[in-house]
Amino acid sequence: MFAAGGKFLPSQIQAVMDNFLVSLVSIAFHGIAYGMVLYVISVGLSVTMGLMGFANLAHGVFAMAGGYVMISSMARLGAPYPLALLISFIAIAAVSLILERLLYSRLYSATELDQVLFTIGLIFMSVALARLAYGTLQQPVDLPEYLKGQFSFMGRDFPAYRVFLITISSLIVAGLWFGVERTSWGAMLRAAVDNRAMAQSVGINTQRLFMLTFAAGSGLAGLGGALGADIIAIQPIYPFANLAYFLIVVAAGGMGTLRGPFVAALLIGITDTACKYWLPEFGAFLIYAATVGILLWRPAGLFGRSN
Repeated sequence: MFAAGGKFLPSQIQAVMDNFLVSLVSIAFHGIAYGMVLYVISVGLSVTMGLMGFANLAHGVFAMAGGYVMISSMARLGAPYPLALLISFIAIAAVSLILERLLYSRLYSATELDQVLFTIGLIFMSVALARLAYGTLQQPVDLPEYLKGQFSFMGRDFPAYRVFLITISSLIVAGLWFGVERTSWGAMLRAAVDNRAMAQSVGINTQRLFMLTFAAGSGLAGLGGALGADIIAIQPIYPFANLAYFLIVVAAGGMGTLRGPFVAALLIGITDTACKYWLPEFGAFLIYAATVGILLWRPAGLFGRSN
């Protein structure tokens, strides 16, 4: 392996560098795909917590439900994959409207402890219902054939499913940016996030705004859960197993913003993938340590604004 004097040969150094670059590209690709899914799921939590000031720890329930709806639509109704994704978004958004009016709206003025206890109770109830309906095992995802192959780009092969995740999630991100930055609904939403009382004083119906925003955020969570069902396992413990990551995306990125959670989700996705590849014995330790460091440096998150 070594030349005279114990030094690496140039060809060996080149081989090591090539292998490192290959692994780096693979980690970045898979990490971005995972981060995109985290963002689609978590962005609704960021906006609703920033707008409503509601500590909704049950946000992952909507993501889990979206995954179950997608799987059931394909297995029991024979719906094609794209239609099953659309059904997931619509169904979860519709159900969340009912929950928002019947349950969530009653606790908007409650203390944070009451909100946390209420949403944790919802998680336990959803876990029990999921176990009753689907059992305790992870649900298999039957992806269409065109997502099971490889996609060639610049001499490398990438899993078609993850290319699809990155592409669709990018379109969702662009749509969110346009909706928040270039529409009247987005203008009202930004105004309510900045100063809710002032927004109400100029005639913005914040109750309806809250309801529609909550439905959109929950629907996105359902869509994200369905999109990422093959990389984030759909099982009854889903809301608990992934709660920490959803909250890290929001806390580290900053509540009430789109850019902050996007950057945080990508960083988490790439870091988590790199740790699993290079430092599996550390688990998620580095992510939690980095989160603590970020919050000590910027308590409002990377792009959040301190009061």
